[in-house]
Amino acid sequence: MKSANLCYSIRPSNPQAHLFEVRCTVRDADPAGQRFALPAWIPGSYLIRDFARHVVAIRAESAGKPVALEKIDKHTWRAAPLGKAQVLTVISEVYAWDLSVRGAHLDQTHAFFNGSSVFLRALGHEQRPCLVDIQRPLGTAFQDWRVATALPRAIGERGAARQHGFGLYRTASYDELIDHPAEMGTFTLAAFTACGVPHEIAISGRHDCDLTRLTTDLTRICEWQIRFFGEPAPMPRYLFLVTAVGDAYGGLEHRASTALLCARDDLPYPGMKGLPERYLTFLGLCSHEYFHAWNVKRIRPATFTAYNLDSENYTTLLWAFEGFTSYYDDLTLLRCGLIKAKKWLELVAKTIDRVQREPGRQRQTLAQSSFDAWTKYYRPDENTPNAVVNYYAKGALVALALDLTLRAETDSRVSLDDVMRTLWERHGERDDYRGPGVGDEDIRLIAEDLSGLDLRRFFADAVHGTPELALASLLKPFGIVLKRTAASATPTLGARTSNEGNDVRLATVYEGGPAQAAGLSAGDLLLAIDGLRVTPLGLERLLCRRTSGDTIRVHAFRRDELMEFSVQLGPPASDSHKLNRKGRVNPLRKRWLQGQRASPDAHSASIDPPLPHDTT
Repeated sequence: MKSANLCYSIRPSNPQAHLFEVRCTVRDADPAGQRFALPAWIPGSYLIRDFARHVVAIRAESAGKPVALEKIDKHTWRAAPLGKAQVLTVISEVYAWDLSVRGAHLDQTHAFFNGSSVFLRALGHEQRPCLVDIQRPLGTAFQDWRVATALPRAIGERGAARQHGFGLYRTASYDELIDHPAEMGTFTLAAFTACGVPHEIAISGRHDCDLTRLTTDLTRICEWQIRFFGEPAPMPRYLFLVTAVGDAYGGLEHRASTALLCARDDLPYPGMKGLPERYLTFLGLCSHEYFHAWNVKRIRPATFTAYNLDSENYTTLLWAFEGFTSYYDDLTLLRCGLIKAKKWLELVAKTIDRVQREPGRQRQTLAQSSFDAWTKYYRPDENTPNAVVNYYAKGALVALALDLTLRAETDSRVSLDDVMRTLWERHGERDDYRGPGVGDEDIRLIAEDLSGLDLRRFFADAVHGTPELALASLLKPFGIVLKRTAASATPTLGARTSNEGNDVRLATVYEGGPAQAAGLSAGDLLLAIDGLRVTPLGLERLLCRRTSGDTIRVHAFRRDELMEFSVQLGPPASDSHKLNRKGRVNPLRKRWLQGQRASPDAHSASIDPPLPHDTT
């Protein structure tokens, strides 16, 4: 590795103890005292995670001799001045037992890591090329292990990794180094091609996945999104890294890969018919993270063009980068032909339900929610539904509302599709062009420029205000009726409960609801209603025999104190929504669902082949 200024190595040194040995060698270390830091967070997950807390031992050496290493803050170390010798190596042991898409996990069955949780940053050298040596753990038990990563192999270097092999990989900078997670183990591997770009999916954990079905469906998703933004794809290859466990769900986007955590039952199995809900949800997750390869990884908020990995990076635009992605993840499934319009409208209705059930939408704007993600959205507590609006879900509804507004006001000449493609053209990061970051007003200005509309009021209300979105009236020209009903006829306590064995505890007490008015609080353990014991099965039975306005006597433990409350039940919550198509033919609806423009020019055709089913 003599050809690189900055060299790393990582080896599962003690899988049983969940320890990686990670080395960082700097060839021209700062003679006054080279500093090293581990990131405090990982891009894509907006919470300070303090990865340095997992460093259990660290030391430095130069020319075979120890060098003093001083810790100067929670995640930064400074080496003693070297004098003339400037080659410095720092060796750290990192504890890896975080089974998530954000950190690192290691045992005898596999190893997974994100670079931000293991690779020290040599301050002052972040823009230098890096070589990283991914090493096999010692012992015959690991002889069958392979490597799955989108890290570019160091072709031409002695010791360069072969495909899926251990050895040397290369990146152009530290930011690129930490943007390629890696999996080691005996994973299942499948490959497919989308628009000429090689794609792979590596699945770790026990599973019975039908790889043919999965790769066929992923091909349709990936090809539609590549064509949506325009060929060629911005990545030379792409990797889906999947960890299948008993019950989990999550994903994190990267430039040329995504790390996914799912339940093994979410994956398709041999002989599976149709598109079960669990598999549909998994495909939506894959679609969401793949769309991020453009929207947030290469089209970035201005404050993300140069990450500050030591502290929070604030932006008011997560509603667009996560919310718009949440709109297009399921819309992709419709437009590439995996689901029909009826199913997609059901998914939209569920998103409306999700937003309407949380009073926080009336207190916090989307811009505020984006800015406060670091302290509120990613740090939920019992009052979060009352105080926070979900920028994923409501952001998706704002995308829907903006798409409908543009299409209706321009007779389908302009749509949100055009806004997204213009964002890519003007702001996207490509090999031959590095666009500027997206500013707070850029999305509105682009939409106005393309459509000729004045959208200041729309954005003031939808993004910077808390009025309800006028979805019913926006959907009407498209021949779609939005109906709101009560999901149940049972009167409501105005609270969300959690079950603990045979006990029922209040998880959230909704603002302005009957439980709050009576003095009940989150954390209270419900014991009895009108003298009858409360159980998970019995609560619904007790309440369904009452009507709205009835007063019930509730006994509950708060901490270790028995308390009594008088609760006047509220009406059933009208928080269930349905979207129904009205009329068989509606040109606006057809163009919307198929992603078409109205004008007959070269851009008017659908960006994908005709769907194999009626989407109108």
